[in-house]
Amino acid sequence: MTVRPTPLSAPASRTERLDRLPFTARHRSMLVGSGVGWALDAMDVGLISFLMVAVKKEWGLTTGDLSVLASIGFVGMAIGAGVGGALADRIGRRTVFAGTLVVYGLATGLSALAPSFLVLCALRFVVGLGLGAELPVASTLVSEFAPKRLRGRMVVALESFWALGWLLAAVIGFTIVPHDNGWRWAMALGLVPALYAIHVRRGLPESVRFLEKVGRDDDAERIVRSFEAAAGPAQRSGGAHLDDAADTHAGAQGTTVDVETTRTSQLASPFSAPYRTRTAALWATWFGVNFAYYGAFLWIPTFLVANGFPVAKSFGFTLVITIAQLPGYAVAAVCVEKIGRRPTLAIFLAGSTVSALLFGQASSETAIMAAGCALSFFNLGAWGALYAITPEIYPTLMRAGGAGGATAFGRIASIVAPLVVPWVFTHHGEGWTFGVIAAAFAVATLAALALPERRGQALD
Repeated sequence: MTVRPTPLSAPASRTERLDRLPFTARHRSMLVGSGVGWALDAMDVGLISFLMVAVKKEWGLTTGDLSVLASIGFVGMAIGAGVGGALADRIGRRTVFAGTLVVYGLATGLSALAPSFLVLCALRFVVGLGLGAELPVASTLVSEFAPKRLRGRMVVALESFWALGWLLAAVIGFTIVPHDNGWRWAMALGLVPALYAIHVRRGLPESVRFLEKVGRDDDAERIVRSFEAAAGPAQRSGGAHLDDAADTHAGAQGTTVDVETTRTSQLASPFSAPYRTRTAALWATWFGVNFAYYGAFLWIPTFLVANGFPVAKSFGFTLVITIAQLPGYAVAAVCVEKIGRRPTLAIFLAGSTVSALLFGQASSETAIMAAGCALSFFNLGAWGALYAITPEIYPTLMRAGGAGGATAFGRIASIVAPLVVPWVFTHHGEGWTFGVIAAAFAVATLAALALPERRGQALD
């Protein structure tokens, strides 16, 4: 039998108390803690675009071999995203987050010792498992702690750490990779995430919504009170009636959420009637964005070298283009709260479409830099808006799993893109290549228009 608190006398739920908080030092600590893990992910993925040039020369690889090397990691990411999201709904967001850091950190470090191309591919697959599981889990954790009026901005801020990680990869690629065995030293830096997992496991809080779902009400209450304490005396006094009533009501409150949401979850899945349209639109958006992003940015250094630019110069171009990601995130972070998630996503994807077409037609160094920076600005801003909207469209019991499913489907595109894009480049040239990438962005733009708008609304 469901326990229902009396509407007039019941204390605010824990999620309501989190939603009404201002941005505090606790929020900042959680955002930075998750963001550093996110940046380390980006560094690992970004390094591949620079390593492909080096390992091709060292082992005499073909373009087809490089396509396999680029794609195999995304095969692991597709599997990891689905499995990681489901595990996060069962055993907790923080636990999965820390575990994935260990998996891909150790595998990346071991890649520095790879004696052959096949061994390197096998290790990249394991790296992908960890990376794929971590990304949707981190965004879900942040979205579940963020006050509803700031949720979009906080998730975009989390996603902006991706630009920092990719920028770090570009710096490493520019300064270390061109030297003898430089790519191996770059891979050795991948051990850092495994060490950082210790901090994640001890320093980040577990999702309050998850704790309530599994009946750990005391832990959930303790975490909420720590966030309220960080907000200062006003918030503590605002929730003072809970100090006396919490022990009495915590069990009932948790039971209400658990029983009612469990009944809903038994009938609902991402493809059940209430969610079918939004899931299809979300999956199509993730597919288009992944195909376009990894089709372009993994291959830009290789394309520039193929067009006659020296390795060091192509890496320098890529470094500058990467810097343009940061203002893209900054503008998206403002727009998702000012005009909404859906219009922000659609506008940035449309800008990405135009930028890709311009990059494909660029012939001078100035045009390449300008179009590349525009593509970087709009594309990464779109990523920020996409990560902001994804966790918002599902209820708690299927939030991480729903986000993981969309991410996993998108990873199929990231597997296909490194195989298709170099073939198009070889047979039809750069204009056609970025025409295909622009088409993927256009599909994602149309799909994004069918997503629900959840700006300023509480999570289900």
